Amino acid sequence: MELIDTDEIELAEFSINQAKQMGVEGASVTLNKSISDTCIMRDGVIDSIQHRLDRNLTFRFFTRGHFGSFSTNRLNRGDISGFIAKAVRTLELLEPDSCRQLPPENCMATDASQGYEAGLWDSRYYETTEKERLAALAKMHLQSPCSESWKIVSEENEYSDYAVATLLMDSRGYRMMHFESGFSLSSDITVMSDNGERYSSYWWEISPFKDKVNPARCSLTALNKAVSSIGPEKIEGRKMTVVVDGNVASRLLSPITDALNCMSIQQNMSFLCGSKGKKIFSEGMSLRDDVRHWGHTGAKLFDSEGAACIDLPVIENGVVMNYFTNTWAANKTGENRTNADISRPVLKKWVSPHLGGGRAGVWQSEGKSLTLQDILEICGEGIYVTDFNGGNCNGVTGDFSFGVSGFAFRDGRIGNPFREMLITGNMLELWGRLMAVGDDVRECGAWRLPSIAFGEVSCI
Repeated sequence: MELIDTDEIELAEFSINQAKQMGVEGASVTLNKSISDTCIMRDGVIDSIQHRLDRNLTFRFFTRGHFGSFSTNRLNRGDISGFIAKAVRTLELLEPDSCRQLPPENCMATDASQGYEAGLWDSRYYETTEKERLAALAKMHLQSPCSESWKIVSEENEYSDYAVATLLMDSRGYRMMHFESGFSLSSDITVMSDNGERYSSYWWEISPFKDKVNPARCSLTALNKAVSSIGPEKIEGRKMTVVVDGNVASRLLSPITDALNCMSIQQNMSFLCGSKGKKIFSEGMSLRDDVRHWGHTGAKLFDSEGAACIDLPVIENGVVMNYFTNTWAANKTGENRTNADISRPVLKKWVSPHLGGGRAGVWQSEGKSLTLQDILEICGEGIYVTDFNGGNCNGVTGDFSFGVSGFAFRDGRIGNPFREMLITGNMLELWGRLMAVGDDVRECGAWRLPSIAFGEVSCI
């Protein structure tokens, strides 16, 4: 069974030919298709069962410097012909921009003709039955709803399996596909303490492969997180060491990757304008986009323009090496075309030489892992952030303010929980005060981030 069938391929070819006949000089068409089955259980009772099939076509047309992007989910030849005709007429209304072009041919992906080359397809997807989905939910349902100090007041568990497929073709004859399966679990648990206060927590597991998710483990982890947050204590505001759990560390990294988008930099809307080739961050900040890592979530071989993705050094030892640059930004700025955006960020393990009583080199070695516990021990005292609760970062200045919750720690031991605290500052200063980057990456999701420690963070 093929995710994208012959009729869909012929429809994409028809769309390209129609656009060319209507005078479009350059065109690409992307067919996105997703199939999903989702089962939701609330408080031990099946609440809903959903099956979805979504398809749409996105066109990118280039004519005499005019560019437009158009999308439709009406996928029959008659509707598409009329849609393309309207899109072509709309092109003439747009301001011409000579930098809007198809990617250079030497940038195009040529190794994704079958769809399975990224290694993200599990054939067991087709074998999954409704009975198995419900059995997974039954395993997620918690069998011990209370203890002496708390009881579960709400429990929502969700199981989903899905398949996504992308077909991209352009008027020069390029054709590429990407297929990916997915198996996803999530649990949202609320408990009530013996004094009537409620505490909630959430956990998830996701993988392209069926045997990599564990239903019982998912809900139990969510429960343990909720219970551990009972009885928070107020922490006096001051500057302190902040250790951030890898599961939420993307909140502090995404402002950096967004600011390295060349489109934002070209428009002078980034706090990292003019940073390429300069040492902006701590010596320990080394970031790569390992997008072509076969068989790992987030891997892909081509981007939304059909250009080949590359394993990209983004920051090395604090020095900005590359921006994320699509075709338009490359033509506009003269920068080399790289990846349009980050897909699979990976941070390199690092420990400040000032930590660990001179033993930093031990953790720096390839054979020695650097876990959350190691980081807590070498940092000594501070707060361990497990959740972000609102807040924002200004993309132009890098100033941020985030609500956080988690635990205090001292002498490497996790202590009492806290919530309703703010961390504030500037992204450049924060990443300039990097203390440690672990290698305790969770095998879940595309953003493979470990535990990270920062020093002298303003906490209020």
